[in-house]
Amino acid sequence: MDAMIDKLTGAIFVFQIVVVMVLGIAGNVWKDTEARKQWYVQYPIEGPWYELLVIPLCFELLCSIMIPISIKVSLDLVKSLYAKFIDWDAEMIDYETGIPSHATNTAISEDLGQVEYIMTDKTGTLTENRMIFRRCCISGVFYGNESGDALKDMKLLNAVAGGSPDVVQFLTVMAICNTVVPIKSKTGAISYKAQSQDEDALVNAAAQLHMVYANKNANILEIRFNGSVIKYEVLEILEFTSDRKRMSVVVKDCQTGKIVLLSKGADEAILPYAFVGQQTRTFIEAVEQYAQLGLRTLCLACRELREDEYQEWSLMFKEASSTLVDREWRIAEACQRLEHDFEVLGVTAIEDRLQDGVPETIETLRKAGINFWMLTGDKQNTAIQIALSCNFISPEPKGQLLLIDGKTEDEVCRSLERVLLTMRITSSEPKDVAFVVDGWALEIALKHYRKAFTELAILSRTAICCRVTPSQKAQLVELLKSCDYRTLAIGDGGNDVRMIQQADIGVGISGREGLQAARAADYSIGKFRFLKRLILVHGRYSYNRTAFLSQYSFYKSLVICFIQIFFSFISGVSGTSLFNSVSLMAYNVFYTSVPVLVSVLDKDLSEGTIMQHPQILFYCQAGRLLNPSTFAGWFGRSLFHAIVVFVISIHAYAYEKSEMEELSMVALSGCIWLQAFVVALETNSFTILQHLAIWGNLVAFYVINWIFSAIPASGMYTIMFRLCRQPSYWITMSLIVAAGMGPVLALKYFRYTYRPSKINTLQQAERMGGPILTLGNIEPHPRPMEKEVVSPLQISQPKNRNPVYEPLLSDSPNSSRRSLGSGAPFDFFQSQSRLSSSYSRNCKDN
Repeated sequence: MDAMIDKLTGAIFVFQIVVVMVLGIAGNVWKDTEARKQWYVQYPIEGPWYELLVIPLCFELLCSIMIPISIKVSLDLVKSLYAKFIDWDAEMIDYETGIPSHATNTAISEDLGQVEYIMTDKTGTLTENRMIFRRCCISGVFYGNESGDALKDMKLLNAVAGGSPDVVQFLTVMAICNTVVPIKSKTGAISYKAQSQDEDALVNAAAQLHMVYANKNANILEIRFNGSVIKYEVLEILEFTSDRKRMSVVVKDCQTGKIVLLSKGADEAILPYAFVGQQTRTFIEAVEQYAQLGLRTLCLACRELREDEYQEWSLMFKEASSTLVDREWRIAEACQRLEHDFEVLGVTAIEDRLQDGVPETIETLRKAGINFWMLTGDKQNTAIQIALSCNFISPEPKGQLLLIDGKTEDEVCRSLERVLLTMRITSSEPKDVAFVVDGWALEIALKHYRKAFTELAILSRTAICCRVTPSQKAQLVELLKSCDYRTLAIGDGGNDVRMIQQADIGVGISGREGLQAARAADYSIGKFRFLKRLILVHGRYSYNRTAFLSQYSFYKSLVICFIQIFFSFISGVSGTSLFNSVSLMAYNVFYTSVPVLVSVLDKDLSEGTIMQHPQILFYCQAGRLLNPSTFAGWFGRSLFHAIVVFVISIHAYAYEKSEMEELSMVALSGCIWLQAFVVALETNSFTILQHLAIWGNLVAFYVINWIFSAIPASGMYTIMFRLCRQPSYWITMSLIVAAGMGPVLALKYFRYTYRPSKINTLQQAERMGGPILTLGNIEPHPRPMEKEVVSPLQISQPKNRNPVYEPLLSDSPNSSRRSLGSGAPFDFFQSQSRLSSSYSRNCKDN
């Protein structure tokens, strides 16, 4: 919105320069042809060399108020209030944790109402981040499949009681392959402080299976199992990284002296590194089975190290850790030297439930035309199952998932080509199509086929990107921003910070992974479900209010400026000001600022109606309330009102009927009266404060001028007293209001009655107190595009946005921005026309 305001300001500046040049030339011509003939003007026959610049500079001073300097101050003030409204919103408080919503950035609240793409993390954002150990597979044996809870599986409990070596080794890795710190209370109970919820779930599950991580003293770990105490010395910790996708610890058994490497991580980071000859098919099947259930999987492995092997590697690792050049790369290389030839012990499956209200929130925001992308580091099948459960994608046959995969450039190219062709073919079908891509294929696509992938991103409403790194998340956000989409990124952990900072709007969830995301974000909320209210209520209200305030600020300045210009035509085009400097200053600072500032309380629709009909967000996304078309309307209104005030004031008080100060005050009074009615007409919901601001400000205008009229040295001595005693003054004010507001009211009535928008229809239903009609199901409509055969070498980014069906409002043909390529028309009421047309827009070439 700031960009649009800047463009409109630039247009007004150009208009101002043109007016100054035209009037300056006209003034000099009139001076040379007519003024020198008038005896009372007394122009010298020959003036200084700069005489030609005097009149243009006079007009520059007169027109300087055409661009209201106060608009920036007013916008900053109301934007701060928008942020406070978010902070004060009791309905956005997470009562479970007591965490309120908070707006860190006070400058972009109105952008929330124009969001088109939401890029969301999964774990902790869509889910609760409360990990519960559910199932496991140890040495090819599945536990928990029947009961759904491995901790209650008698087969596993018997194996633990019997001291099965495979199970004991598996539980040992669960208990000590982590950075968890055990804390013993005064009562002897042990609790754990973990950086990761996964580690917390594994350590607690191991404790319930009698492998208790009891104590940590410096580098010595104490494990209790079936009455015996086992001590390990931690030699090295190989921390988790998003590139390696695993973490390891090197420990020494204090009883036997054996040095063992214990590792856990993603299946692709463990299984391919199993020792030669180990059968991993069962583990692969276990991972796939658990992922199909939406469970998070981790593979556990170990390897015994020789003393000399460890000593040699330890020197390399310490050297890499202490270097200042390429430190991360050298540490990763050192870790790779050790993490191989694993003995895979088994697979764990952890449940992470969805947060309350997530499916409803996503469904509502999708109805509002917002597209969703899930960017997660989880396995593909796990991400897909979570996406299905939270209405992120639709199941077959209504929905269709397209997979982009491959390990080489050719494979990814063919896969991308196939998906693009399918997208274009299914574009004419009412089907919810989404694509799925993993981190490896995404890396190749962004590096070698960026234009093709950009085209795919434009065509698709939904995407699931799995096994992606934090840097890839940020790259995807940047990709959509480059196509001029308004993006919002939401996450809860440190790995989401880059994505949040890259997006137009960053939202952090104050969750169990700390406050890194919340502190880096523009807005922080307690739960994902509050995003619906943040966008639909606060974002929409902020956009509507800012659109009115910014255009009204230009309107009130243009009115007074046009009157000055008209006055120049009856004052010899000399650049003489009709108003004194005090009146001009007070006009912008006192007389017209207060009424418009209370527009921050205006609500065109109730919050309940907005939440029930999220499609009305299309008006904000399409730029319905602030664009060149609407600004032209305000420009025309200012010109019309200036003509009304000037003509009526001149005919009532000009020439020999009164002195110039009286004429000036009559014209200024007419402007103040008109603007009070304009604000009242544009206000949708009145409160006592708004009535006081509008009508109290009108009374304050007279009080201030009565005070000035009582001061002999003010230059306005007795002016207001004389005017208020004259019936002709009040008749003039009535004529100005009637002539100025009559056509505006008539036009508004005509549009409201015969060409109502969807918002007008909802407003009428609210005011009449009748039932508000509900929306029908919104089905995707075909997105017209050229059907062409795309070869691998022909895949390219489209030059315009025609291939995407982007509905605009049928009753707003001149909207300056587009709606989303959602294929979801309004379909509000049967009596209303559907949204139609599409909006072409160039997409930046990457």
